[in-house]
Amino acid sequence: MQSVARQVRCVGPLGTPAQFRVAATSSRIQWQCQRRAASYYNPLQWIQEKFAPKARKADPVEKKRGEQEKQGQQSVFEAAVTHSKGGRPKTTSAESAPTVIKKKATEHKYSTANFKISHRKLNMIGRQISGKPIDHAIVQMQFSEKRATSRIKSMLATAKLHATAYKNMDPSKLIVSEAWVTKGPKQLKRLEPRGRGKFGIRVHPDSRMHVILREGKTFEQLKKEQRERRLRRIVSAGLVREDVPLRNPARTWQW
Repeated sequence: MQSVARQVRCVGPLGTPAQFRVAATSSRIQWQCQRRAASYYNPLQWIQEKFAPKARKADPVEKKRGEQEKQGQQSVFEAAVTHSKGGRPKTTSAESAPTVIKKKATEHKYSTANFKISHRKLNMIGRQISGKPIDHAIVQMQFSEKRATSRIKSMLATAKLHATAYKNMDPSKLIVSEAWVTKGPKQLKRLEPRGRGKFGIRVHPDSRMHVILREGKTFEQLKKEQRERRLRRIVSAGLVREDVPLRNPARTWQW
């Protein structure tokens, strides 16, 4: 490159002009301008340049997605739904989606809290509701005169709700399959005064009831089976011959 002899005006970052004569190549001129500008460099300006907002670099994945949208392949909303964060399109077909099979529960166990009652008295209530549909058991507890039936009725209603909501069981087929009673963990014992300066131990019992709900036959199915069973027992008066075994045949030795 040919030598150049000219005046170059280099303005530093603070706006101070520096005029000097240079007889060198263009690269020499540029180096001297940078060196002169570095002498006027301010730390505050470095901070401003370091933390100043810059334009975000274009993502190649987003750029490609934008090109597809421009071509009319899909809209902006479809692109946002069908593309994941990694840039791969999500599979929306029903065949590729995994099938989740919910396992249906076969039973539901529930129990009351410990409350003050004898296990013998509570066991009579348990025998009353065992084997009955859940709605019939609730009705039995509603019209019973025993003191503990209000608590048992609330327990049965809660157990029915939980079995329906949490375990996806059919409420019309729920029956009280099992019901049993256990004693409480801590039986309160108190002194009971007796005659002649003696005393005994009085136990204040507490117990709780457990039930297991399972799906069985509905009330309509039970009525239908009972009706068919009764109809099978009906026989004619002999006008039509029936091919059925004799019931209670007479003894041959009676005369």
